[in-house]
Formats: sequence, C-alpha cells, structure tokens
Amino acid sequence: MRVLMVSPHPVYSPRGTPISVFNRCLALCALGHEIDLVTYPVGQDREVAGLRYVRANVPGVRSVPVGPSFRKLLLNGAVTIRSLKEALRRQGHYDVVHTHEEAGLFGPVLARLGGVPHVYDMGNDWTDVLRNYGLSPHNPITRMAGALENAVIRHSDAIIAHFPLIADRVALSSTTPVHTIFNISLEADPDPDVTSAIRHAWAPAGSHVLLYSGTLEPYQGIPLLLASMADVVQTHPDAVLVILGGRDDQVHELGQNVDSLGLTANVRLIGMVPSPLVPACLKAADVLVSPRERGRNTPLKIFSYLRSGRPIVATDIASHTQVLDEWSSVLVPPSTQGLAVGIRSLLDDGPTRHQAIEGALALETNYGIERYVSEVARAYAQIGGGETNAAFIGRAADRIREAAERDRRDPRSQQFLGGLVGRAAGATVTALLGPAGRGGIGPHADAETDNEKEAS
Repeated sequence: MRVLMVSPHPVYSPRGTPISVFNRCLALCALGHEIDLVTYPVGQDREVAGLRYVRANVPGVRSVPVGPSFRKLLLNGAVTIRSLKEALRRQGHYDVVHTHEEAGLFGPVLARLGGVPHVYDMGNDWTDVLRNYGLSPHNPITRMAGALENAVIRHSDAIIAHFPLIADRVALSSTTPVHTIFNISLEADPDPDVTSAIRHAWAPAGSHVLLYSGTLEPYQGIPLLLASMADVVQTHPDAVLVILGGRDDQVHELGQNVDSLGLTANVRLIGMVPSPLVPACLKAADVLVSPRERGRNTPLKIFSYLRSGRPIVATDIASHTQVLDEWSSVLVPPSTQGLAVGIRSLLDDGPTRHQAIEGALALETNYGIERYVSEVARAYAQIGGGETNAAFIGRAADRIREAAERDRRDPRSQQFLGGLVGRAAGATVTALLGPAGRGGIGPHADAETDNEKEAS
C-alpha cells in the first residue's frame, strides 16, 4: 500500500514518540508498503528503503523542546499545511492515511480527500499528556482535548494503541477496531566486546553499575533517583549511577544537583548515546532503573531494559505495571526510600536479583521483532493491507535485523564509542564495531545541534 503518514514530531530523533514513528515505518516498509512521511524539519533522515521524508519547513526553527510550546504550535501548523498539499497534489496516489498523536485531528479530513481509510496511531491519551504538564482533569483545555480525541477515534477506520489502557479508552468511546502494539526496541543485539569496553570505562575497579536511560523531563523522577543514590552509597560506596539522555542544558543542570548532593564520584552523566550503542550500554549495567513518578504510557525504555536481561527496579505506577510485574522486576513506591530499598535488593547477589533476571528474560520473549511486525501487519490487514502469514512476517523481520546490523557499524557510533571508553581505547573502536557500513542512523548525541534528540 502507498501510505501518507503524518507525524508532528522530530523524526528521526532518539526519544519515545519519534522512535515509535520510525519503528512503525521500518515495519511497514519491511512488509512491502511505501511511505511518504510528513514531519518536522527537525530530525535525521534515517535511510529506509520505501520511506520518503517530506519535511514541513519553518524558517529559523532548528530545534523543538519536549512538551507543549509556541514553537511546536508553529511546526504543527506547517505539518498540517504540508500534509494537505501532499494529499491534494497526489490525489488518487495514496491507499491509506496514517496519523500519529495530534495529527489525528486532521487525519480523517485527509483520508476523505483521497477516499481512503484512516489509521490513527495513538501513543497517548491527550488528557493524560496535559495532566502530566500540570493541567487539572477539569481544566477546560483538558476537557476539550478529550472531546476532540473522541471525535478522531470515532472517525478513524483503525486505531493502533501503544498500551492496553489506551485500547481500553478507545473501546469505551467507540466501536472502531483497535490493535495494541507495544513499542519495542528494534536495535541489533550488542557486541560482547563493546559491552565489556563500556563497562570498564564506567567501573574500572569493578564497581556496581546502576543505569537510567531516557529523557530528563520532570515526570521521569530523576531527582528521586539522585536522592535515593545518596542513600544507596551509604551501604554500597562503590556503586556508580550512569544516566543516559537529556539535552545539554538539562545535563548541565543535573550535574549541579549531583555536585550539591556530594555524588560526583558516584554519578556519570553521559548525555545522548547513538541508538545502536544503547543495548550495549544497558548490558554493561548491573541494575536498570526507571524512577518515573507518574503517567500511564509504557516508556520504550522498558522493552529495551527487558531485552538486556538485566534486573529492573521500577516505580509501581501504571506506566510500568502494564508490562512489568513483581516476578519480572522489583516494583517500588515512587519515593526516595522505595527506590533505595529496591536498588539495594538487586545490588546484592541474592534470590531477589536472580528472580528479577529470570522474570525479565521470560517476559522479553513476548516482545520480539517478529511479534512486533506481526501486530503491525494485522493492524493493516484490517484496512486491506496484505499478508500476515508466518513466513512473510519472518522475512520482514530479517530485513529489519539486517538494517540494524548496518546501523551498528555506522562511523558516528564508532566515534562516540571512542570518546566514551577513553582516548586510550579509541584505536580499538573499529576492531570492536567492525568496518563502517551504510544506512542512516539518528545519533543520540548532540542534542540541539544536528537535531533535537532524547533517549527514550
């Protein structure tokens, strides 16, 4: 099928929704569909056969912050106009309109212009997003957002929900078919030598390594994590907390907080990391942490965490418990004491740690690449999207793995790894990663220069 996809996000950049959009494109193109993706002017043109980027330019805009902003409002207007132009200019060309998040507002209009079905990719409940940024459920803006999203749901032909609570919300407001597809990691498996080099750089003396990967937005609970770390080092003075992600300004501010807590020797602020190196970074840790304080959408990092096989400490909130349980992780209250107790239970090599590792590995099998591709194919079968047999799905999954392997050898990853493991190890980077291959990759580094970038 020929797809007009609209995403009001900086695709590709390595944070939750842009990764989700890119992965959806990867799967659809691997299944044989062709996509014209209308998106922000901010982002990396990461190469995928069958994917064409159509960027809605706004003069002078080179970055966009996370969350609501006037700049984003301008960009969303530009995306709307460019999408309408594409739909009118190529009328009769497209077989489906596929919109993400707030682009769903005009998705049904685009679909009607072309006389084609509309697929709405629903990563969040709009009212939840507004509440995360401080608006109350009774605020007129919050209530209006909920009413508008109900209209989008009713006028769509299929909904892709990113987690079960979204699917439940759709079922309560309409009879539109809904398919739940979790946003798993589609990166290549890490090279053991790269993992070893990264771990040695972080903990040359054999220290315990805790790791958080993700954005540094307020709801992520990073202040709680730092406060709990101050508690943990009282009993585990050699423990090292590694934090991946965040814009340069956020990392700088976080560094000041680390200094004020007296944790300079125990915390490493890495900033952005190239996507292909994230699995190796996760594998290099002893414990992975997700201290998110609130929210319902399951963060992409959880699936990457599960895939690593490392034990997980996560706050006991809906964002996590839609996927994790007490068998696959250590669930704790979103508090300093709760996180500290959970982290300690996994730093010690006891039954809690062994159970969390076994549970995570067992759960990870539910979120493989074949499963993801199969669910995308099933959603598109609802609108006449073609085959869903196992052999066809397997070939599509293999194409995704091949692309991920090429990305893992990208020279930008090699350069970043050289800096990460230290100047002395830089000469060994090519040997660790292998020769540079082709295939565009959106790096996690350089937050506000090339593109706006966040870890998931």
